[in-house]
Amino acid sequence: MSRKLVLAIPMGDPAGIGPEIVCKALAHGVHGKSASALVIGDWALFEKTIHDCALGNPFNTIVHTDQDCRQAIASHNESIFYHLPLVDLSQFNYGEIDGMCGRAAYEAIVKAVDLTQSGISDAIVTPPLHKESLRAGGVNSIGHTEILGELTKSGSPVTMFETLGLKIFFMTRHLSLRQACDAVTEDRVFRSIKECYRLTQNSAFDTSLPFVVAALNPHAGEHGLFGDEEQMAIVPAIEHAQEEGMNVVGPVGADSVFHLAKVGKYRAVLSLYHDQGHIAAKTLDFDRTISVTWALPFLRTSVDHGTAFDIAGKGIASEVSMVEAIKVAIKYLSTGDEDS
Repeated sequence: MSRKLVLAIPMGDPAGIGPEIVCKALAHGVHGKSASALVIGDWALFEKTIHDCALGNPFNTIVHTDQDCRQAIASHNESIFYHLPLVDLSQFNYGEIDGMCGRAAYEAIVKAVDLTQSGISDAIVTPPLHKESLRAGGVNSIGHTEILGELTKSGSPVTMFETLGLKIFFMTRHLSLRQACDAVTEDRVFRSIKECYRLTQNSAFDTSLPFVVAALNPHAGEHGLFGDEEQMAIVPAIEHAQEEGMNVVGPVGADSVFHLAKVGKYRAVLSLYHDQGHIAAKTLDFDRTISVTWALPFLRTSVDHGTAFDIAGKGIASEVSMVEAIKVAIKYLSTGDEDS
């Protein structure tokens, strides 16, 4: 590579732990040899966070324009802060739902996308947002994935969790359990298999292993005894995929499929709804569960915990997940498969 990788890191919700864990993660220096970190946010807010949480300042330089940003990167600065005047500290409080903070978080994402799509940065790594603050700030999207999809005009971004090598894709995410069950149709399962399988056809995955679909019902329905979604939708979708040459198996009961993938039987699992896969990943290692978003024009990795309003500004938030999100981004960028 002609230059180090550049990771754009929007600040997350200012009233949460995002700024704190970003500063703590950068202090570890895990990015330094491989990548420059480009944090986008309000510098006055970060100064306050650094003071209130008794942190060191991890930034080598502060920039205010794209041109200054390019020069800072060319000068091999490891940690760069891109200042945007987003937060009025006279109106700011930690740990509160606040439209100003929701809007500020959103604008930092907008800038991160702009920097990445213009080629200044290579990927985006995100700390947490607060959905109610976004809504209070006039942002109708409910999270990073939806915001990034809209900003880049990407049809259907795909979420994958990685936890200590276990890889889990999600057919549905933010739906009620009833809606998620209703979404299990043959067409939707097949389309999800096809898209996720395509994404696993690269060196980041062990393509010698089959891709597996989790069952919806206990014991995969026991031939209709505990629900007919497997017989009516999931099995036909898998058979369709197999007919098209995909190395796909299942449905395998959710009480065992994630363990089997963890020990190396499957390349990745398709989870049919939000909590099915989240519980498995976060039980394995809560802090090291990282969300990877595919099918965007760029790679995005993220922590998968909330804003922790109850401990914001206290200096006690764990940065482990943020460190891991940076590591995972560097790993995937280094394989050259980030555009899958």
